[in-house]
Amino acid sequence: MQAVRVLRFGEPEDLALVEVPAPAPGPDEVLIEVHACGVNFPDLLVARGEYQILAPLPFSPGKEVAGIVRSVGAGVTALAPGQRVAAQVENGGYVEQLVVRAATVYPLPDGMDFATGAALGLTYLTAHFALVEHGRFRPGEWVLVTGASGGVGSAAVQLAKALGGRVLAGVGTASKADFVRALGADAVIDLARGGLRDGLRAEVRALTGGHGADVVVENVGGEVFEACLRALAWSGRIVVVGFVGGAFPTLRANYLLIKNITASGLHWSDYRERDPAWVRRVQEALHDLWREGKLKPAVAAVYPLEHSSSPPGPASPAGSRCARPIDGGSRPAAPGAGTGEAATGSGERRRRAWRSRSTCPRRAGARSRRAACGRTGS
Repeated sequence: MQAVRVLRFGEPEDLALVEVPAPAPGPDEVLIEVHACGVNFPDLLVARGEYQILAPLPFSPGKEVAGIVRSVGAGVTALAPGQRVAAQVENGGYVEQLVVRAATVYPLPDGMDFATGAALGLTYLTAHFALVEHGRFRPGEWVLVTGASGGVGSAAVQLAKALGGRVLAGVGTASKADFVRALGADAVIDLARGGLRDGLRAEVRALTGGHGADVVVENVGGEVFEACLRALAWSGRIVVVGFVGGAFPTLRANYLLIKNITASGLHWSDYRERDPAWVRRVQEALHDLWREGKLKPAVAAVYPLEHSSSPPGPASPAGSRCARPIDGGSRPAAPGAGTGEAATGSGERRRRAWRSRSTCPRRAGARSRRAACGRTGS
C-alpha cells in the first residue's frame, strides 16, 4: 500500500510517498481503509520534529481519519467489516490502510461523508474538552476564543454557539472577520491592535456590558494570553490550548487569587490514551450536534495522497481555512461514500481528504509559515 512518510524531519516538501507492507490487526485492533485524513497544525510540528510526542523515524503523520472497517482482530465485538467509522491516533493517518485500537474507533452517523467524519475529530474534540471539561462552560456565558479562524478556534466558536454561549472571536487580521461571523461569532476582536494589554479588556467589557469573558479558549500565547487574563470576568476560566504565536507566556499566581480565576492547560490526547471511554462520549455528543445541524466543519478542499508535498496555494479569505494537500481526493466524498474508487466505481486509487484547520498561512512567525499541515496544538 502507499503511505506518506516522514523520512527525515523537515518541511512538508520533505514528506515522501512510499510503498509499505499492508498491516493486519492484532487483538483488540481494527484495520481501516482510510478515505479521509485531516490536516492540523500538530502534523506540521510532527513533520518538523518539533511536537511533544514523536514516533521513531520513519513514520506517517496524521491524527484523525475516516474510512471503512476492513477487518477486526480478536476480541473486537462492537465493530464489523464494512462499517463506516472515524478514528483518532497519535500518528499514522496518511496511509491507505491503518490499524487502530478499537477503543478509539467511532461509528459515523448515517449521511455523514468521510471528509466531515475526519474533520469532526481532533479540533472539535479539543474544543469540547476546552469548553466543557476544563472551562466548565454554562449556557448563556460569554466565551472569548483567540485564534478563532484556526482549527481549534473555529471549532470552539461553532461549539460554544451550539451549546448556548455568546462568542467573541479574536482574530489576527480583519480579513478573517467574515469567516468567524459565519461560524456564529457574536462579535469579532482584532488581536493585532496596538495596546492589547489594556485594550482587549476594555473592548471585551464594552461588548459584554461590563461583565468580561467567563471562559477564554486561548490558542495564541504571548501578549494575547496576558491580555486575556485581564479580560476575564470574576471567577472566569482560561484554558491554554496552544501557542501559535510562538511565545510561551508566564502567569503571576497572585492574579488568579485576586480575581478568583482559574487557569488550566489542555493536552487532549492524554484523554484518548488514559480514558478512551470519555473521548467516545464526547465524540458521540459532537455527532449528535452534527445531526441537529449545529456543527458543520468547513472542509475547504480535498486532494489526492500523492500531493502530500505540494506547495500551498493561495490563502482563503479566512486565512487559516485554506486547505493544504496531503491526503485527499480531487473532490469531496458523497455522503456514505469515499472519493475515488468508492465514489466513481472505477479502479483508480482511492482519494482522501486533506483539510486544513490550521494556523493562518503566511502570518509572521515560524510556527505559522503555512497551513501545509495544520492547526492549533492540542
